Order: sequence, then C-alpha cells, then structure tokens
Amino acid sequence: MNKKELEKKILAYALDNAVSHNGEAVASSVVNHLFREGLKKEELKDVMLVVQRIVNEVNNMELDEQKKRFNELNIELKKFEQKEKELTELPNVSENMVFRLAPYPSGDLHIGNAKTYILNALYAEKYKGRIILVIDDTIGSKEKQIAPDAYKLIPASLKWLNIKFDKKIVYKSDRLDLYYQYAEKIIELGHAYVCTCPADIMRKNKMGGKECEHRNLPIKEQKQRWKEMFHMKEGSATLRIKTDMKHENPAFRDRVLFRISERAHPRAKKKYRVWPLLEFSWAIDDVLLGITHVIRGKDLMIETEMEKYIWKIFGWKGPVIVHSGLVNIEGIKLSKSKAQHEVETGKYFGWDDPRTWGIHSLKRRGFKPEALKQFVFGIGLNQNDITVPVDVFYSINRKLIDKETDRYSFVESPQRLDISGIPKEASIPVHPEKKEKRKIKLGKHVYIAKKDYEMFKGKEIRLMHLCNIILDDKPRITSIERKELPVVNWVSNGVKTKVLMDDSTRKTGIAESDIKKLKLGSVIQFERNFFCRFDRRNKDAYEFWFTHW
Repeated sequence: MNKKELEKKILAYALDNAVSHNGEAVASSVVNHLFREGLKKEELKDVMLVVQRIVNEVNNMELDEQKKRFNELNIELKKFEQKEKELTELPNVSENMVFRLAPYPSGDLHIGNAKTYILNALYAEKYKGRIILVIDDTIGSKEKQIAPDAYKLIPASLKWLNIKFDKKIVYKSDRLDLYYQYAEKIIELGHAYVCTCPADIMRKNKMGGKECEHRNLPIKEQKQRWKEMFHMKEGSATLRIKTDMKHENPAFRDRVLFRISERAHPRAKKKYRVWPLLEFSWAIDDVLLGITHVIRGKDLMIETEMEKYIWKIFGWKGPVIVHSGLVNIEGIKLSKSKAQHEVETGKYFGWDDPRTWGIHSLKRRGFKPEALKQFVFGIGLNQNDITVPVDVFYSINRKLIDKETDRYSFVESPQRLDISGIPKEASIPVHPEKKEKRKIKLGKHVYIAKKDYEMFKGKEIRLMHLCNIILDDKPRITSIERKELPVVNWVSNGVKTKVLMDDSTRKTGIAESDIKKLKLGSVIQFERNFFCRFDRRNKDAYEFWFTHW
C-alpha cells in the first residue's frame, strides 16, 4: 500500500484500539495488526515513527472524538482470531522431570537472560516438574567476574517472578573436590592431558590441527602433571580434553577443562586455585543432580556438544538439551557485564537503576511479575533469534494494571495561567471505567506543561475534565461543553513532583495534591502521560519511577 493508504490504516487501527481501551491507544497493538497484514520486519523502523506520531495524535483526542473520527474513516478492519497459545512439547516427557536454572552470579538477572529461566519454569509448571537452582559460581574470567551481591539478587529475583525452585540451592564453588575426582577419572581413561604450552603456541596448534607435544604423554605422567598443576603459576598450565584435532570447528579442538586462577573467590576465598570451566562442571552436575531437561540459549551449542562428548567418555546418558533462540528487545541495550561495571564504578546508583533493566529495577518501576512471564510465554521455545519491540512488553503489563490504576494529573515544567472566572471546583473521574469521581479545589492559578503552552498558544484548547479556553497572554474561558479540541492536562494547588525515567533522567513538574494520599508503592497513571510507581517522599518533592507509556 502507498504512504497515504498506510497512514489511513494506522489511524484506523489506532482509533479502534483507543476506543476499545478507554481512549488510549498503544503503539505495539497497532504494529501487531500491521504485521498480520503483511508488514515486514525490515520495514518496522520507518513505520514505527509514523505509528508513534499517529498514536500520540489519537491519544490527544477525547473519547467521543475518537469514536466520531473512526466512523468517518469508513474503513473495515480485519479481525484476527486470537488462538490460545501453548508451549511446544518437549521430548522424553516423564512423570519426574527435573529442570535446572544455572545463572552465573555476575549481577542481577535482566529482562533478556531471565527469559531462559522463565521458560524452564513454565515447562516445570506444565509437566509438574522440579527446579534446582544451581549458582554457577566457578571463578570466571578476569573480564567476567562474580559480583558478590548476585548471591542474594538472583534468588530474590526468581522468587519475585514466582519461580519455585528447591529450597536447597546448589553452589558450584562447594563442589570443587567432586570435580577434581572426575578430572582424575577422565585422565585415567586417557581422554585428558595437562598442557603447558604458551597460549600463542596452543592457539597456533589448534588452528593448524596439530597435536600438542604433551598430549600423548603416558597416563601415569599426566596424573603427576595434574598434581603439579595445583602448585603452578596462573596461566602456566591447563587441563585439556582430547578431541579430534581435525574437527571442522577449531574451537572444539582440545578445549580447556580446568585452568589456574590466583584470584580470591567471594565464597571459597583462596581455598582453590584450579577451577573447572563451565561445560565440565555442567557435564558432571547435570547427571549427578538428576537433571532430565536443560533449556538453554543456542549461543551455548558448542558447550552442549562438549557436555555430550564428556558423557560419552563416562558412559553416561545425560539429560535432554533443548536450545532456544536469542531474544533482542528493540530499544534496549542489555549487558550484565556492562551493568556490573557501571554499578561498581558508581555510574549506576545500584542494581535497581532502571538502566540495568534488571529484575529489581523492573520491580521498583512497578511492573507485575506476571507481565514478564506472559511476555516469555508469548515468545515460547522459538529456535530462531528474534527482535521484539519493548512496546510489546509494555502492552502486556498495561493490560494487567490498567483497570486497577487510578488517574492523576501531572504537568512537566509548569507554565502558570491566570484565567478569569475559572471554576472553584472540578469533578474528575478517578478512572475511565469507574463511576467514582474526585472533587478538586482550584486555587487562583492553573498550570499546564510548558511544551503545551508553546504548542497551542493563540489557539482554543480544552483543559481536561474542566473547560475550553483561548490560550493567549490573557487566557479566557470559551465554554464548559466538550468540543473537538486539543486536550491539555492541568494542575491547580499542585505539589512538586519528580519522575525517574527509564534512562535515569528526571522529569520535574507538579502533580495534583491528591497524590499525598497515595501509599508508597502505589502504581498510578499520570493521565495522558505514563504509568508510574510512587517511590518515596523527599523533603522537596514526591518521587515516582516511570513504569511505561
């Protein structure tokens, strides 16, 4: 369709969505309809700008005007049946299924990596299975270190998400002696060796498919070298598994199983110097802990192949491993290692800083845990990498909180209006679907947002739920009746208010004085602005955290 037809279609869907949701359209809902009509993913970026503009225009109309405009369009929209989605069946279903969550404790879980853990939880619910929480705290690399706070953050985040796991948490740092036993066994079986080649030589050998000079030393000598490794300097030796040095993937050739680290561990301190890499500890624990199904990201496929290789050496039948595609959330940059750095250096004020997109930050912003679970359920066990607009997540949460959140008025950077004859009292609906109203006493002045003042100066506008005025140097009331006019929020007798946004900037302005009655933690909507959570009362202002639009 051409540009004009596309804009008409977007307007129709936006109006239809607004009329169905008490006058407020959501961009993600409009986009979903366009996808069903054939919109391609590569077109989304350009179309999204048009959608957002039109949705903003529609949301600036009164409900009666939205209905009238929709009827005037005289356009028939496609109605799409909403099929009830189900989770894809897993292989080898049984009565006693055991799943595991194995987060590396480098920080709080965030909206991206929590997806895998929620998927495991959804399948555990589906099959009435157990979940074991395994804190995957091997020493890690210098670039990806353990954050001590994560030991509390991760279980707390999982509990907030209502993910039920076994009471006893497994810590890999408690299992080093066990891993050493199996390292000795794999050496005795002739499938591992201690390599003391410099890193550049080993790298060259792997790329050239050449065996290391230490690879075929006698088993007795390998066992002795393994014992000596516990007293050697960091970087001087590694325990490697023997694979095919002609394997098509050089990364699979003689991978490292154990390495030396001099760094202190948050829990084990300096008790251990030789640490397993993740795939070796996974290979042992997934069998010994009785795990039946592992759901993990497809970025770990080579680690999966290594696990299976180790199981074959020991003659074990490991669990079913299913890979899930990675999810990118459009408009959000997710990086736990970056967040860890910014928290530790003080650039972020903590793990609940909204820029982390961590679970604790989502909780503090006022999201429902069920929203994240529904978001992941909607994606499902998808094998392909996908990109999802953040508006989809916002839309899900919005449906969960919309009917329970009362509306209040907030104006940013307030501009004072002196209006002769302004009513002394206003009756304001607490919610579009509730009959209840609040009586608001007006003072001598009315305030609107500076941007609205600059946009509509010289024009007739409607002060929401109040009256119509001509906005000029001496504003005057034109009528009380509703008209098809731009609608503007206003506040009288307001209190200073700040809103922390998702990028950690703050909007400052005034909100109506009834917010003084709110309980801490209440989620509300600043009408025609955004949903937010009442976080605290400071000496100079009432502080809210932005939830979403």
